[in-house]
Amino acid sequence: MLEPEVFYLLLSAEGVCIPPSYAAEMLAYDPTAGELRTHYAGFFDPGFGYSERRRRHGSRAALEVRARDVSFMVEHRQPVCKLAFERMASDPDILYGEDLGSSYQGQRTMLSKHFAGRAAAIA
Repeated sequence: MLEPEVFYLLLSAEGVCIPPSYAAEMLAYDPTAGELRTHYAGFFDPGFGYSERRRRHGSRAALEVRARDVSFMVEHRQPVCKLAFERMASDPDILYGEDLGSSYQGQRTMLSKHFAGRAAAIA
């Protein structure tokens, strides 16, 4: 149960893989389903979850979620967003990923370095 006006950090159940020639934006899955926003930071750079060496199939997406005016029930594996893909004018020179030291590439169940201090302060 998501309480109103509280921010939650969730991870997607499935991996997301953005090919080098695309970027993506997270959009509401169904705006008529209720007052739930899942995409405060919903942009995916070219190469997110992508591996030329095929060591993985996607990376889990971090969802910043907030229910607006009323509580909102979320069930395991419930669709809460969709991705809109945009073709890049040209392939980037450097892809999002481990060679760049990207924070979310290959994440499993822990928060990125950007939330480490905040999580400790909350606990």
